[in-house]
Parts: sequence; C-alpha cells; structure tokens
Amino acid sequence: MADNEERSVGGYLFYTDRDAKIAEAELQKIEYLEARIDYSRPESILMVYEKTIHERIFRTPVGLQYLKGLRDFLLEQPEINPEDVPDIPLYSTFGGELRSQGNPAKNRIKPSREKTEKQKQFFRISVILNVLLVLAIIAMFTITLKSDNPNILNYEKAITNKYAAWEQELTEREQRIRDKERELHIESNVTEEN
Repeated sequence: MADNEERSVGGYLFYTDRDAKIAEAELQKIEYLEARIDYSRPESILMVYEKTIHERIFRTPVGLQYLKGLRDFLLEQPEINPEDVPDIPLYSTFGGELRSQGNPAKNRIKPSREKTEKQKQFFRISVILNVLLVLAIIAMFTITLKSDNPNILNYEKAITNKYAAWEQELTEREQRIRDKERELHIESNVTEEN
C-alpha cells in the first residue's frame, strides 16, 4: 500500500513512479500559474490556456483536469468567443498505445539538418587548417635545424666552429710567416713558444 501512496498525485493513482513524478511537476506548474493568473482578464487566461496546449505542458490527468477548469471558465466569459477556445488534445490512446507524434517543444530543440551540416563543414575546415599549421611548424623546425646560419637552436655550435676556423687560419699564417723569416734569415723579436 505504501508504494501506491507514493504514486498517488491529485487523486489519481499512477502506474509508474515516473508518471507520478511528472504529475507532481505539473501540480507545481499549476500552483505557479494560479499564483500569477489574473482571472479578471479572460484574454490573458486564454493566452495562457493556448500556450499550455501548444507547448504540451500538461500531459497527465492532473494537468488535463486543470486545463478543463480553465476551458470551462473561458467558455463562461461573455467577452470570449467559444470558437476561440480550442479543445484539449489528448496525446495518448486508450488502448495502451502512445501517439507517434512528438512533442513540438522537443522538435524545436532538435538541431536542424542544415545546421549540423554547417557544423560538420566547419569541423572539417578546422581540422584541415590545424593539420596545415602543424606541418608548417614542422617545416620551420626542419629548416632551422639544417640551416648554416646561427639561430637559437645551433648558435653555440656555429660560434665554436667559427672561432675554431679563425684559430686554425691564424696558426697556419703564423707558421708561413715563420717559414719565410727562416728562408730570408730574418730574426724575429717574438720568441717561439713551441
């Protein structure tokens, strides 16, 4: 019995806990609307009534009973044309099958096919550009590593090689000068360090 009491909402006993929770949510919506509805303005009540039908806000007997009360109120108002008050649609059959029509609010939320195609095209272009940028970065590093000009990656090696070449060239010149001095029998003021 306790399980049945948990699924009882607004005088209706629901078959599943999920349906009972939906009915409880509808009760909260009804309380919210009742706190804000001004019954002295039937035109605004008609707008609320039409919007709740169009948006399929009420689906359980709890909500449908509330809609029936609003409809009856609107039909009693002399300033409201009875033809302007739509009937309350039922979205289930009584043979246990649900109607195949979807909820229009859910249909509005679904992304359109055109939008998803644009997103896919944007994603493809983005991937291609990212691959091209990665290839450009790899090419720049390759050029930098293989370049003879000093750069941040090979400056120490380049400078060491340059000074080593100068030192070897100076040593060779110095040796040629000494050889020429010996041939010409010129004494050098510089004492040999060797």
